[in-house]
Amino acid sequence: MTWVILTGRQSDLDQVATPHKIITNRDYIAHPALFRGQRPKIINLSTSYAYQSRGYYASLLASSRGHRVLPSVETIIDLSERKLYESSLPELELALNKCRKDLGGTFPAKVSIFFGIGPSKAWDRFARLLFDWYRAPSLEVSLSDSQQWASIRKISFLPHVRLTGAEKSRFLAALDAYTSREWRDTRTRVQARYSFATLVDPHEQLPPSAISSLRHWARIAEKMGVEVEPITRKDLPKLANYDALFIRETTSISNHTYRFARRAQQEGMPVIDDPLSMIRCTNKVYLNELMLANKVPVPPTVMIAGIGDLDQAAQILGFPLVLKIPDGAFSLGVKKANTFEELKTLATRWLEESDLLIAQKFMPTKYDWRVGVLGGQPLFALHYLMAKKHWQIVNHDRAGKPDQGGIKTFTLKTAPPEVVETAVRAARCIGDGLYGVDLKETEHGVFVMEVNDNPNLDHGCEDTGEKDEVWVRLTQWFLDRLER
Repeated sequence: MTWVILTGRQSDLDQVATPHKIITNRDYIAHPALFRGQRPKIINLSTSYAYQSRGYYASLLASSRGHRVLPSVETIIDLSERKLYESSLPELELALNKCRKDLGGTFPAKVSIFFGIGPSKAWDRFARLLFDWYRAPSLEVSLSDSQQWASIRKISFLPHVRLTGAEKSRFLAALDAYTSREWRDTRTRVQARYSFATLVDPHEQLPPSAISSLRHWARIAEKMGVEVEPITRKDLPKLANYDALFIRETTSISNHTYRFARRAQQEGMPVIDDPLSMIRCTNKVYLNELMLANKVPVPPTVMIAGIGDLDQAAQILGFPLVLKIPDGAFSLGVKKANTFEELKTLATRWLEESDLLIAQKFMPTKYDWRVGVLGGQPLFALHYLMAKKHWQIVNHDRAGKPDQGGIKTFTLKTAPPEVVETAVRAARCIGDGLYGVDLKETEHGVFVMEVNDNPNLDHGCEDTGEKDEVWVRLTQWFLDRLER
């Protein structure tokens, strides 16, 4: 891991204060060949980030050289005027005021935040959120407190050279915490060219990849010069320590997985799942419209915006039919209605949660095809068999742990060409990442049921047909984008 710290003058930061290389922003700007062939992480501690200053140009040129830099030019511009950052103030002030009790009821006139770390633990909620919005080494926030509500008057960069005494010590401690790698094995093998972060939740009941599968991938990636390390939701501030991100938690645009994807994208890191794919795949209403617009076959579908639409759904689709909440995963929010009464009861309940539902024609099959697509090319193919005595591959109604059906594996060469080609067409409508396309093969043709941005990928399951080629291609997908 190569960290490079830029300062206005060589004397601005003592060389013994950090193990990382320190150079002036002038030298960095003037010598583009300094880090050729490397991908250093740049921490720009320039005295000024004013437009067209050396500090500004250092961050701008870091971006053009493929170096990740803190702060980015976007952050510099965002904080140049209040009107450019005022949209973030309601959320920031809400987090700020939740700290009041822990701070003893009052706020200081100013607070300094270093790498998302405040003066004390009481500031944690606000400091982390501020760093999420504006990723900068050192920020100063000016506050106005009426004793009932604290508001933010100004957010500005705080030059490191202005720090003295305890603040300077706190800054150096935050710098060390930000650039440290807690998970690295000090007895490591051959130095890896790249390090990939894999976001996991060790407690998730149905994760898209088991930890054992990720260890298998790590062994293969190591041979390709890549170190794979697990991270969890608490590690967002350290995401920039890595070169790429593979999300192996169930994704949602309403939780931390989307924030990780957005942060990776902002850092210029290749990421699976990318934020746009999350947005597109997590909503079945959007997916249905997108597939129809691109002439990808989907089951007959009726949108339900209110109880008045149920008669139309019943007439067009007949019974039984399938009712879906637009945003759901692992077969959650998907129910079968056998009668109009069941449909009305279910729709009435779900319309309290969502303004829009989807009704689709029921297509009973003994299995669903799952075709993995990576970078617009097929990756694997298999049958997901229905859960025992159930019409879905996962039975969430079963007492205790959800019941899953088995699998039947195929190689891509033995899978039906129409199934594979339809899956690839569907995935290409979404993007260039990793997708799991669910399809039904019926006497009336092949239909796309869903495109998943966060598909299952487990050793001994999805990779059974294509073997380790699945993991090699996954690693290569990231490498191709890092080495462009």
